[in-house]
Amino acid sequence: MEILRVENLHVEVEGKEILKGIDFGISKNEVCVLFGPNGAGKTTLLMSILGSPNYKITDGRIIFNGMDITNLEMNERASLGIGVAFQNPPEIIGVKLRDILRICTRKRVNEELTENELKLVEKFKLTRFLDRDINVGFSGGEKKRVEILQLLSMRPKLLLLDEPDSGVDVESLRLIGNEIQRYINETGGSALIITHHGEILEHVDAKTGFILLDGRISCRGNPGVIFHDILKSGYRECVKCLIRGAKK
Repeated sequence: MEILRVENLHVEVEGKEILKGIDFGISKNEVCVLFGPNGAGKTTLLMSILGSPNYKITDGRIIFNGMDITNLEMNERASLGIGVAFQNPPEIIGVKLRDILRICTRKRVNEELTENELKLVEKFKLTRFLDRDINVGFSGGEKKRVEILQLLSMRPKLLLLDEPDSGVDVESLRLIGNEIQRYINETGGSALIITHHGEILEHVDAKTGFILLDGRISCRGNPGVIFHDILKSGYRECVKCLIRGAKK
């Protein structure tokens, strides 16, 4: 059964069409990987699924867990179980990591984190950051670990991850990838992961890959094979496939 179905999705940003008829689905307990060059529309796709008001859906539908969510607000989609980890998490002065984790786990203001929640913090090697302002003075890897920790703490059904492998060292990447896969295995959740570099594939069990070019999905298949072809030939061969497909 599919957790997400995107049908003929067209999206505009500031009057410019970015997505031009996107069709794909993600099954429950599945990890999908989205490849594509800069400017292809990858982040636009994630933000449209999330329901950001800056991204105007002009045609098509988004079906989540059997429900049409195309016209729902962001908070409504989040309450249904859609969560996102951003590529560049912001610094938040005056808000401690401990406080945001209370919010993520739906606790009262002064309620303590549970033992299991603190164990997850420890797994991400962030215990000493609990009483620091979020992301202030953090390294790239620390910011990404904080972002994924918050996401997993919310227990979403669908994870939307915008380049979790960018700007992180090998150790942080391994930790992030392993924890994402562990979460998928334990909860039966699903994930859509944007990646440029493909290193995340070494740590998650992704079954399906897509390439997004010029606002369209140009091909789909085994993510390892797709990434190998990208490394070998770049995106130009995918462009040729897209052009050939358009002429048929």
